[in-house]
Amino acid sequence: MKTRAFLLAAVLAAAFGWWSEPPHAQTPSALPTPGFHHLHLNSTNPEKAIEWYVKAFPVTSKTTWGGMPALKSPNNVLLLFTKVGQPPAMQPQTAFWHFGWHVLHERETMARLNDIGVTLLPLYTGEGDRTVNINSDTYPGTGGLLGLTRAQLEEAKKNGVKPQGGAGFAYIRGPDDVFIEVQGDMPQERFNHVHMFHEDPFCAQIWYEKHLNVRPPQGRRGAPAEPRTEANCKAPRTADKTFPALEHDGMYRAPSIGLVFGDVSMGGYMNNANQPLVSTRGHAADHVGLSVADLDAWIAKLKAEHVTFLEQVHKVGDTRAIMIEGPSKEALELVEVK
Repeated sequence: MKTRAFLLAAVLAAAFGWWSEPPHAQTPSALPTPGFHHLHLNSTNPEKAIEWYVKAFPVTSKTTWGGMPALKSPNNVLLLFTKVGQPPAMQPQTAFWHFGWHVLHERETMARLNDIGVTLLPLYTGEGDRTVNINSDTYPGTGGLLGLTRAQLEEAKKNGVKPQGGAGFAYIRGPDDVFIEVQGDMPQERFNHVHMFHEDPFCAQIWYEKHLNVRPPQGRRGAPAEPRTEANCKAPRTADKTFPALEHDGMYRAPSIGLVFGDVSMGGYMNNANQPLVSTRGHAADHVGLSVADLDAWIAKLKAEHVTFLEQVHKVGDTRAIMIEGPSKEALELVEVK
């Protein structure tokens, strides 16, 4: 009788999945996608930098986290700061291109920033030396891209296409020479994205999906017609640069990918530089922090998948963290947040 009861229990256990592991255990693939916790910046004067951000984006507030000076965005994303003795490196190019903010009223915001002495960065339109501060003041992109090639510019002129005006994207220069994108008109003013470069964007997308359980993009404009795998993820950048752009001769905008952690985007373009990307460590944008609930489970998953560890388990304030390296030499800190 006891044997029959035991066998019945075993069958039920196999059917309902509670026999081989405790209820709270999670398989690596079932671990939820991390949240976006912080962007860590190196700064020659963190206190002065924080004052600048609070003035530029009044919805933010000065705080501390893990014993470090910090800036808090309304969506609970943090900018963390480490004081360095000399201006942090901006070149060669790393995987972190710039970070960005949503604002309620872009044109009002840009006018206010200009009034308080913030440097507005010019966007070159591809028409000689002509520049605009907001992309919507020049010809709109097409085919899912945010810019036009020189040939497309000529076609737009011939067809009488006009700038759309209104909201769009713009760039400002922040403390320690970082680039900050300002986007509007949005429902909430907040930290919104870290824009990246990758040597092979589609391969990077697969890496993030495989190792950090990022969901594949749904219906992304400009997505490849054929499914990308590790066998066919390498793709050349488009032959022609597009405008508007921060560089006088334009920028490559394809291929590109989309990544999301919480409510923060970490999408990226193909490396625009003519040399390989270098490690983000020691540069102005040093690393990104992602929040996880079960650090030990993530450590086991990432080690089993042979992900590169830059730092083993270490204390950050009253919690723990690890540092890994992403596919384009970006440093990613996984912070345990219960």
